[in-house]
Amino acid sequence: MQIKIGMDVAASEFLTKDGGYDLNFKNQPNDGAHVLSAQRLGDLYRDFVKDFPIVSIEDPFDQDDWSSWASLQSSVDIQIVGDDLLVTNPKRIAEAIDKKACNALLLKVTWSLNEYSYLYHIW
Repeated sequence: MQIKIGMDVAASEFLTKDGGYDLNFKNQPNDGAHVLSAQRLGDLYRDFVKDFPIVSIEDPFDQDDWSSWASLQSSVDIQIVGDDLLVTNPKRIAEAIDKKACNALLLKVTWSLNEYSYLYHIW
């Protein structure tokens, strides 16, 4: 049996006020020993992709951390899913395409026909 791993990180949930990512965010207060910069978090993801059969990472960074998304997307050959990044917003989808921030999105069944039509024309 072969196993593949998909991660839904939801990194916006553990973004600190200083722009770091607190991997120990569920234990508050904490000493900050597990706070990583966006660069270091990206390096951690790249190590995971190299060492484990990861095929997909969803929401690896905060939804406004465009440069980190683009950096990860350009450095790994896996699916990078923008859910919180795109928030079913056609303008954010267009921006993500322009910035090459992700290569996959979640289609929400609550979208209107106009939103799907717009997506078809820009993708």
